[in-house]
Amino acid sequence: MSALTVLRRYAAKTDLSTIPDSVLFTHTDTSLTLFDLFPKSNTFHFLMMPRITPSLPEEHTRDLRTLLKWDKEKARKVIEGLARDARSVQDMIKEEMKKRFGFEWPIFTGFHAVPSMEHLHLHIIASDLFSDRMKHKKHYNSFHPKRGFFLHLEDVLSWFDATPSYYKTMAKLPKSQYEPLLKEDLICWRCNESFKTIPKLKEHLRAEWEKDAAKVKVKELKRQREDEEYVDIDKRSVKRSTPAAPEEPTP
Repeated sequence: MSALTVLRRYAAKTDLSTIPDSVLFTHTDTSLTLFDLFPKSNTFHFLMMPRITPSLPEEHTRDLRTLLKWDKEKARKVIEGLARDARSVQDMIKEEMKKRFGFEWPIFTGFHAVPSMEHLHLHIIASDLFSDRMKHKKHYNSFHPKRGFFLHLEDVLSWFDATPSYYKTMAKLPKSQYEPLLKEDLICWRCNESFKTIPKLKEHLRAEWEKDAAKVKVKELKRQREDEEYVDIDKRSVKRSTPAAPEEPTP
């Protein structure tokens, strides 16, 4: 199975039992969500794609540009369906974040303007971005939320309600406009600090994530202490308000 077309082959399957559990995360009647085999987040990175059906043939789902060339309302329906299913996956990620790490952090959901694999797919990725698989500048810049190569799902949805001329312009997605963005300098998406190398940037991102985790732990300890103090005060209050038992009269 070619690495470039593997997503399309999965999307065309009707028998999902043939997809390994290590690949398939979840699915609906209209979409598949797969584990990214080369995750750029250290924690959560999924690919969501529309399933190929008679009403959604593969020639219109090669990538986002191909979809947007198709009938506009049909394309909108596909993107809205992905948005609906993505919210469910985001909720699952948030629940797992709290269960495993005790706090939530941002999740990026969007498309690559120039994808590296065939078949339309949406990235749902936690924003820590210091995975061992994050090895090159182009990897990081493709997920930077402000660089422009990563097209946020909400932004793509907004194109459908814009003027026809704006929609037409955005739908072109020319490689010549987007590919140079992958070569831009390495800038932390959180604080805009510049870095010369990927290892240094990842070290910084990890430290920032760990700092957030530590802050949450401090807040949780503070909350627990406040709860304990409240219970202690409440107990003392109850004790003071309890009337003393009357003394028995002396015979």
